[in-house]
Amino acid sequence: MEAHLADLRAIVNSDAPDPLEDDEDDFDSVLGAYDRAGSTYRRIVAVYNSYASSANDQAMRVVQTRMATRLSRHESRTYDVRGLFDRIERLHRIREEKMKGGGWTVEQVRLVERVYVDFVKMGARFDDATKREYANIQDKLASLQTKFMQNVLEDEEEWELVVTEDDMAGCPPDVVAAARREAIDRSKGPLDHVLSLRRSFVEAFLSRSSRRDLRRIVYEAFSKRGGGLFQGRDNARIAVEILRLRRRLAGLHGRDSFAEFRFEDTMALTPEAGMRMLDDIWMKGKDAAGREREMLESFLSEDGGDIALEGGIQPWDWRYYAERHRRAKFDFDESEMRPYLSLGAVTNAAFDVSNKLYGLKYVKREDIVAYHPDVDIYEVRRVKENGSGEEQIVAIFLHDNYSRPHKRSGAWSSYYRKQKKNLADGSDPIEAVPIVINCNNFSKGSTHTLLSFADGITLFHELGHGHHAMLSDCFYEYLSGTSVLKDFVELPSQPIVLKKHMKHYLSGNVVPDDLIARFKASELFNEGFATIEYTSCAMLDIALHSLSEYGDDFNLTKFEHEYLKERGMPQGIVPRHRPLHFSHLFKSGNYASGYYVYKWAEVLASDAFAAFKETGDIFDRTTADRCKKHIYSTGNTVAPHELFRRFRGRDPDATFMLRDRGLIPMS
Repeated sequence: MEAHLADLRAIVNSDAPDPLEDDEDDFDSVLGAYDRAGSTYRRIVAVYNSYASSANDQAMRVVQTRMATRLSRHESRTYDVRGLFDRIERLHRIREEKMKGGGWTVEQVRLVERVYVDFVKMGARFDDATKREYANIQDKLASLQTKFMQNVLEDEEEWELVVTEDDMAGCPPDVVAAARREAIDRSKGPLDHVLSLRRSFVEAFLSRSSRRDLRRIVYEAFSKRGGGLFQGRDNARIAVEILRLRRRLAGLHGRDSFAEFRFEDTMALTPEAGMRMLDDIWMKGKDAAGREREMLESFLSEDGGDIALEGGIQPWDWRYYAERHRRAKFDFDESEMRPYLSLGAVTNAAFDVSNKLYGLKYVKREDIVAYHPDVDIYEVRRVKENGSGEEQIVAIFLHDNYSRPHKRSGAWSSYYRKQKKNLADGSDPIEAVPIVINCNNFSKGSTHTLLSFADGITLFHELGHGHHAMLSDCFYEYLSGTSVLKDFVELPSQPIVLKKHMKHYLSGNVVPDDLIARFKASELFNEGFATIEYTSCAMLDIALHSLSEYGDDFNLTKFEHEYLKERGMPQGIVPRHRPLHFSHLFKSGNYASGYYVYKWAEVLASDAFAAFKETGDIFDRTTADRCKKHIYSTGNTVAPHELFRRFRGRDPDATFMLRDRGLIPMS
């Protein structure tokens, strides 16, 4: 931290031009040096953040609790080095002149703009008293957000339901095996199985278990994570305090709500614009979910209704009866696909697509030791563009795929080192090679790990983020990597990919054409449920952060119920994330009033994939090269909306996503 601050002070004390003189400038001595400052600190924090997500044992939690406010305080200090903002502001003031005159590149202008915006958002224009208040609020937020995340993680780790193999009735062998492995990991008896709260397991259990009583127990425990599952851990007070502090931050910037403040620096620009997109999807999703419920109720009536569904289908029923209806209507059982979707097969498919589109080759490095034995490490190579045929290393890639204790749930992509060319004198060129990590949470099998199709999509999705980091070709680290658009590698459902890589994990037989045909026929079944489950979270997020005040009696759970009732939440479906474990919103501020971006990214992804389909070849290299040039390699050197226009020649069109999801008819 001290070295980082020393680097920043050196910028002010260097021979850079006086910020009040407009007749000369030295971009590198200010912005170039700013981009290089604190390189050791950033490397350590990248490792620290990865451990906090993937190896968060009790000792790490103690460190995290102690460090939360110290890290926040340091970040505030980096934006308050006396004289630094004056120099940045001056360069920002002359940026258009310098670009027109040919003195600065487009990337340099973008760097000035992004650094300037970030300083302003961190209070660079505030007076000293307001800066102190702003820093104090950030400290409190850091501490509360850390506690929120730890409460959720501890609930997920501690809750368990010990059952027998007979209690797993209806579950496919790999789900039964996952429950048995969980029992072994928790040192239970030789015949015990354990139901846990890992999302991949919960969703599989709710889809297949014929024991309605156990489905309800698991669902209700999963729903209560972070709020009332264990005495002494309740995120209700923490979440509301976070909301109040964020509202105060927005107020210091003269904004009426945190949503208004946050949306200013997005493609949507306003909360109203984000909500309009969600409203359209919501209404189509409600229509689809209504049709789906009618089908399920009709199916139950014909089936004789083997259980009494009091009050209609409940949240612990929907997945189970949807899966039964899928099997009856389409003669398709998702468990038929799992033997052809081993983790190894799906990984090979993803790497093959990566190679076909972008020429990347993944070479496993058994000699490199990671933070856990389950993590696979690859050297990512590509043939040099100079025609020599030689290969060059473009990245180191870590693949951390299994759920385990002390690892947070969900899936994410991160990095230990970002790509850059702005190296200090004497730096080893290897410092420019990114180190990228993809984390998933698949239930590890005893011999083979078999995935659901949704799991396979998740693996591809995260590799799409990995491509952003690995294919980045920016000069300045500040702008490189995963700063912009997401989700461009959504290809695993294409038959050409399935036929090549989907082989039975035991026999090696290729997936039958008949099974693919039955899967494709059923693929969009229950899409209304999935749309409502996600969109309700995104709308609730914006609505929560659009409030101008949170009174002393504000109740987050009550707000959730009343808001969703007002919007006509379909009976039997609940939001994918309930507020008291909604980590996207409350473990940090990254997705606060921004959870909608996943659906927006899906709009972009469907539109981008349509560009490949329009060529008649989903692996068209010309289109892939254009995508790499305008999307993956450019980082944040150009505004995201302009990047998409360069790739597609127009603004994004949501029609492709709505058709892909079956929410509007295919033309």
